[in-house]
Amino acid sequence: MAKAAQRWLRGTVDAVGGTRPGDLATIAPNSAWERMRDHVGAARRACRTPTGRKLVRYTMVSFISAAIAFIVLFIVFGVLHLWSQVPSVVFANCVAAVPSYYLNRRWTWGKTGRSHLVKEVLPFWATSLAGLALATFAAAWARQFTVEHSLHHFVATIIVLVANVSAFGILWLGKFVIFNRLFRNHRPVAPEVSLAES
Repeated sequence: MAKAAQRWLRGTVDAVGGTRPGDLATIAPNSAWERMRDHVGAARRACRTPTGRKLVRYTMVSFISAAIAFIVLFIVFGVLHLWSQVPSVVFANCVAAVPSYYLNRRWTWGKTGRSHLVKEVLPFWATSLAGLALATFAAAWARQFTVEHSLHHFVATIIVLVANVSAFGILWLGKFVIFNRLFRNHRPVAPEVSLAES
């Protein structure tokens, strides 16, 4: 039975490419699966570098702050109807900027102690305001679009949420470069530090 299986495997491989079973090891490194595994391995090694760990943590903080802005915007605009699109987006993103600052400063870049007003706080809020300006433009566009098409409030809520997230996504990488310079005098970020310990 085993010999019959070997003969069948040899005949099958010969039919598709003329490669013997003993030569299958030479095929594997060239397969798409092996290339994908190599890329994943390279990404994992990059994430273990100091810059890679900062980028991973910055990404996590971005998701957290985006989720906060999303929830606040959904509540004040979608549920409570407190304001129109633009002031709702401004309020939601100002609320989300506070935990974003402290998480990025302490957890992502490992800085402790008091914040420096001129070197840290003001530049951070300047970048946040730039993102807020873009988000406000997106919110204004969303408002105009929903008014022109007479859309239901639920659809208008979906549009303004997507516009807000898209606006901040555009500035995401640029803000990482700025924050990396802003908080450059930091202690080394140890890989074992967790968000709960911050």
